Amino acid sequence: MTEPVKFHIEELSVAYRQLVALSGVTMDVLANRATAIMGPSGCGKSTFLKTLNRMNDLIDGARVSGLVLMDGEDVYRAQLDVAQLRKRVGMVFQRPNPFPMSIYDNVAYGPRIHGLRNRATLNDLVEQCLRSSALWDEVKDRLTSSALDLSGGQQQRLVIARLLAVEPEVLLMDEPASSLDPTSAAKLEELIHQLKQRYTVILVTHNLQQAARVSDYTAFFLDGHLIELDTTAKLFTNPSDKRTEDYITGRFG
Repeated sequence: MTEPVKFHIEELSVAYRQLVALSGVTMDVLANRATAIMGPSGCGKSTFLKTLNRMNDLIDGARVSGLVLMDGEDVYRAQLDVAQLRKRVGMVFQRPNPFPMSIYDNVAYGPRIHGLRNRATLNDLVEQCLRSSALWDEVKDRLTSSALDLSGGQQQRLVIARLLAVEPEVLLMDEPASSLDPTSAAKLEELIHQLKQRYTVILVTHNLQQAARVSDYTAFFLDGHLIELDTTAKLFTNPSDKRTEDYITGRFG
C-alpha cells in the first residue's frame, strides 16, 4: 500500500470491563478510499469503528490501548480536542437519526453551532450538501417540512448531508443500509461511490455483496482479531487465510 494513509492503527485493543472486544489490531486505512469491515456478529467491527473518533469514551468501563494515528497524530493523546476530532470523523449509524426539525435545519444545524449565521451562505451550503448526498432533487421543494416525514433511505442520506455540512474528512458508517429497503440501499451504495472521491469512508457491513460492490479494501475480523486486510478484489477471490475463505463461502457467520 503506497497510497496516503489516513489512519495507522497499531496493537489496538479494547475491553469493556472483563469483555475483550478487540485484541492487537494493526492495520492502515488509506485516504480517499472505501474500506469495508466485515465479520460475524460480535467480532469487534463496530467497536473498531468507534475507536477512530473516540465514541468508546462514552461507554462506561471501556479501556483502549495501542496506537491510533490520524494523519500521523495520536487520536488518544491527552490534549486532543475530542469535539474537533468528531467533527473531522463523522459517523452514520444503522438506523437514521435525523433531528426532529425541518430538512433545512437538520443540515444547517452544525454550521450554526460553529457560528455561521449568514442566510445566503447557509442556503448555498444546505443545497450543496443535499446535492452531495444525492437528496436535493427529492426535497428541494419541501425544505421546511419535517425531516421525520422522509422515508428511511431519505433520512439516511439527510444524516449524511448533515455530516458533510461540518466538512469532515472521514465518514464512518456502521451498517448504514441494514434498515433500508433494496432500492434505498442501492441509492446509498451509489452515494458511497461518489463520497469516497472526496472523503475516507470506512464501512461496517454484514452484507458481503455490498462490501464487494462499494469498497476498495476489505478487512475481515473474527473474535476481536484482524484476520486479513487486502484489496477487496483479492480478498474475495483469493483470500490468504482459510478462515476468511470459510466466512466468504458461508461455512460460518
